[in-house]
Amino acid sequence: MSDIIQLLPDHVANQIAAGEVVQRPASVVKELLENAIDAGATNIKLLLKDAGKTLIQVIDNGKGMSTTDARLCFERHATSKIRSAQDLFNLHTKGFRGEALASIAAIAHVELKTKTEEDELGNHIKIEGSKIGSQDFAATPTGTSIAVKNLFYNIPARRNFLKSDAVETRHIIDEFQRVALAHPEISFLLHHNGNEVYHLQSDNLRKRIVSIFGAKMNEKLVPIDEQTDILSMVGFVTKHEYSKKKRGEQFFFVNDRFIKSAYLNHAVVAAFDGLLEQGSHPSYFLYLTVPTKSIDINIHPTKTEIKFDNEKDLYAIIRATIKHSLGQYNVAPVLDFNRDSNLDTPYDYSKKALASAPKIAVDPNFNPFVKQEQKRVHIPVKQEQDWEVLYANLEPSKTEQQEELFENESKRDTGKTFQIQKKYVLSSIKSGIVLIHQSLAHQRILYEEFLEAITVKEANSQQLLFPVKINFSSAEIEMIYTIKSDLENAGFVFDEFTKESITIAGIPTSITESQISQVMEQLLEDINLEIPDASFSHFDIMAKSFAKTLAIKTGKYLSEKEQETLVHDLFSCKEPNVAPNGKATFKTLTLHELDSLFTS
Repeated sequence: MSDIIQLLPDHVANQIAAGEVVQRPASVVKELLENAIDAGATNIKLLLKDAGKTLIQVIDNGKGMSTTDARLCFERHATSKIRSAQDLFNLHTKGFRGEALASIAAIAHVELKTKTEEDELGNHIKIEGSKIGSQDFAATPTGTSIAVKNLFYNIPARRNFLKSDAVETRHIIDEFQRVALAHPEISFLLHHNGNEVYHLQSDNLRKRIVSIFGAKMNEKLVPIDEQTDILSMVGFVTKHEYSKKKRGEQFFFVNDRFIKSAYLNHAVVAAFDGLLEQGSHPSYFLYLTVPTKSIDINIHPTKTEIKFDNEKDLYAIIRATIKHSLGQYNVAPVLDFNRDSNLDTPYDYSKKALASAPKIAVDPNFNPFVKQEQKRVHIPVKQEQDWEVLYANLEPSKTEQQEELFENESKRDTGKTFQIQKKYVLSSIKSGIVLIHQSLAHQRILYEEFLEAITVKEANSQQLLFPVKINFSSAEIEMIYTIKSDLENAGFVFDEFTKESITIAGIPTSITESQISQVMEQLLEDINLEIPDASFSHFDIMAKSFAKTLAIKTGKYLSEKEQETLVHDLFSCKEPNVAPNGKATFKTLTLHELDSLFTS
């Protein structure tokens, strides 16, 4: 039998490794930014074109590379970070595997310019698909500039799996924010298609957070500071009244490396026990410093998950520290068992002037041993016509009577509708009954209406008497800007874009002024969920998002007329069976199925 096992060629092995290291443009951004930080850079520029699909360029003022290092850095497992396996448990750098540049070079056109401070001339290398095209000396500043062009040019299948520019840009900004938050002492600049998204100066941690997420963030932050033998923790959490329905700004850094940990996240949420509404999530920026020997970073290709030796201890410290800070800054109530509440001055009397001393009146004729006649209390008798007023509130209101299901037998006629638990609408049909989920059904109705208004009809706008200004982070504004033309086709009219806010002068006729902020926030969240692109660009995502935001919710009472309208509009839809999210809008039970429920 002939041998069938053989070694893979280097370029094939590099492409396989690239599948683990580089999932999308954001993966390249992460690796290049971390390399710049490891090189000791104090100023880093990130330039993007077409959400990184056309160009990702990182320019730093780090120590640069020699001629040999510049060539060797594109080889697999070539690294300056470790020398032995023991070094894996004493890491102080971002990268260490030596796979990043080799993987990137295997699936893109890469151009490297680098120079050390000692050299007069630097090196200029061009690589295409792991093959070095040229290497020359060049005049270049001290540091490194690496440009990655035409990502996945030789793997079209991977390129086709990339999402829209808005989604890919969002992922890149996420990675940029994580690196920038981990290193406030470094200046960062981010340009996308020639537009400046971020210009972050070297600053302290609080100012770095505010410069990324906007000036409004400053008033929300509660400082955290704790030093123990096994953990040093600094950072901020946001006040509970600023919690969000979605998981927003939640950042854990361990030894200046961003990580994800559901276990430690639970410790933070537990510290807010009794303060958060159901389904709300706090924001936090927490920086943990632990001994390098107590963690294992090398358990995940992206290095965002690490293993702790003493997770339970960390959980207890994090929870207790945050709880203490919330109480210290009067965010959470603090119990003082030594305080006598009876001595508290009522608010109404705290600023009143002292009155004159009360006069003491004595009745000299009072004799406690003499029986006194009990005074008769006169109770006025209500007039007969007034007695009905006493029972007015005891009768059920008309609304409450309507909400009682199946109370009146005469209502059980064919075609009648009933609302159940303010969540479902029950309607009878010839073959049995149909049970409709009121929120999902309304989402289907609104979705088709929005989609038709956006794509088929000319969208109508209503001008606002006073333009509405809404604050967003720079990343969110960049995302809105990328879909600006689509939003305008939907009926939005934008007056002004700044780095921290947008001003809206007109809105679609189906949206009210009070719903603008809610609609925009939900749209940004839906884009972040990586909904696949539809044939009509972002129109499908927008229609789904608008429908989800504006649809009637579970718990809303519907009048009989509203129930009938919902049923009629649902079955007038092109696809009444499913909601925009793919869930069923209604279920039917035939007479035979109903009969079978009562047969033994």
